[in-house]
Amino acid sequence: MGVVASFCLTGKVAIVTGASKGLGRGFAKALSSAGATIILVARNYEQLKAVQLEIENEGGTAEALAVDITSTKALENKIDLIFDRYGKIDILVNNAGTEIPKSFVDVTESDYDKIMNTNLKGLFFASQAVAKHMIKQKGGKIINIGSLASQIGIAKATVYSASKGGVLQFTKALALELAPFNIQVNAIGPGYYHTDMTAPFFEDPEHRRWIENRIPAGRIGTDDDLGATLIFLASSGSDYISGQILYVDGGWLAG
Repeated sequence: MGVVASFCLTGKVAIVTGASKGLGRGFAKALSSAGATIILVARNYEQLKAVQLEIENEGGTAEALAVDITSTKALENKIDLIFDRYGKIDILVNNAGTEIPKSFVDVTESDYDKIMNTNLKGLFFASQAVAKHMIKQKGGKIINIGSLASQIGIAKATVYSASKGGVLQFTKALALELAPFNIQVNAIGPGYYHTDMTAPFFEDPEHRRWIENRIPAGRIGTDDDLGATLIFLASSGSDYISGQILYVDGGWLAG
C-alpha cells in the first residue's frame, strides 16, 4: 500500500462520541471524508440527526445513536448493537467531554462527578466495550481526546485538568495492554478552538486577546487542523504509533 493510500478509511466503521456538535461534529465529518462509515453518539438525537444529514448530503454514510456515555450499561448495549449490525468496529474516537469553570474552593461534589463521569469514566468504559470487539477481530484504533490540560495545569479548571491528565495516562496504559492485539491507542490534545465550551473565553475580549497572542501560529485552530491529525491516527499510516498524544495547538506548548 502506498503512503497516500494508507490514509484511506473506506470500508472502516468508526464511532465518534460527543458527535452532536463542536469538535465531535468536525471529527465525524473528517473521518467520513476519508471514507469511513460513522456512528454518531451523543445524548441529543435531534442534533445527531442534523450531523448525519450533513454527512449524507456530502456523500457519506452515518447513523445517529442517542446514548448517555455516563450510563455504562446502556453504552455497552449500544456498542454491542453497533457491532452486531456492522460486523466490526474499526475506530473509536472518545471525544465526549464537559467542563464547569470554577475556582477550586467553589467546586461541588456534583460538579466533580459530572466532569469526571463524562471526561474519564465514560471514556474508560466506552473503550472497554469497544476493545472487547477489537480484541476478537485482532485490530483497531482507539483515539482519545485530551487537552492542553493533559500537559499543563489550568487555573479554575482543577477537575477538568485532573480528568484530562487521566486521559493521557489511560492512553499510555491501554496502549501497552492492547498492543498484542494489534490495537493502537493514541490521543489528540487540541489547543484553543471555537466550541460551545470555549465560547465564554472568546466572548471576553481580554481573554480572547490573551489566547490569540499566546499561540505562535497566530490563529485559532480549525476543524481541518484536527481532522487531518485524526485521519492519520485512525488510518494504517499510524500502525507503528501507540501510547502517544499529538498536540494540535499551533505551537502553544512549545513556548
